[in-house]
Amino acid sequence: MSRISVRGFAVASATAVTTVGAAVGVASGEDSSANDLEVVAADASLLVDIPAAGDAQLHTASLSLQAESQDHAAESLTRQSAEETARKAAAEKASAKKEAAEKAAAEEQAAKEKAEREAKEKAEREAQEVAASRSTARSDISPPVQASYTKAEVQAMAQQIVGGGQYQCFSSIVTRESEWNHTATNPSSGAYGLMQALPGTKMASAGADWRTNPATQIKWGLNYMNERYGSPCGAWEFWQANHWY
Repeated sequence: MSRISVRGFAVASATAVTTVGAAVGVASGEDSSANDLEVVAADASLLVDIPAAGDAQLHTASLSLQAESQDHAAESLTRQSAEETARKAAAEKASAKKEAAEKAAAEEQAAKEKAEREAKEKAEREAQEVAASRSTARSDISPPVQASYTKAEVQAMAQQIVGGGQYQCFSSIVTRESEWNHTATNPSSGAYGLMQALPGTKMASAGADWRTNPATQIKWGLNYMNERYGSPCGAWEFWQANHWY
């Protein structure tokens, strides 16, 4: 409701009434102007409450818009909060996944290195065991000493001492160094025996009879190849590349 003044209407009406009253008074010979003015004066001060329907509708519409705006704002905040929570959860999940992958890769690499290390250590132990067993077998083999030896006899000694797996490589070197002559001497350098040891006295570590006993020379040559090249085949591989060993 709005209070709307009708003072202007009252004044206008009073003016009109006064005019009419004066005219009537003149005609009737009565003085009614005083009473009429009092009525007009009283009526001119009235304020009439007239409902303003348009204002009420605007007010209601404004309240509705405010409520809708607040709802939208609340929905926006809720959506932003949910998106932020989802983003954080996704980031944490990705970080955890990355850490797990890195940990798995590190563990796999460590396991691989451990396996390689263990395999290498095992191979070294086996090689040492094989070398030790060969050394024991060689020390047990002592062919009878003879005044002279044929090439075939010396080769048979070598097969027995060296063993079948490395004999061919051993034989290839001896063939090229001395042609299986256990007394062969190089006139220029003084290298001596099957292996052409330089000096020949180095073979004394395998036996005092190194000058005359092919078996002693073979044992020395096998030890030399094993210690320096790992095996007679290792020595033969080096010989082929360099023509000495």
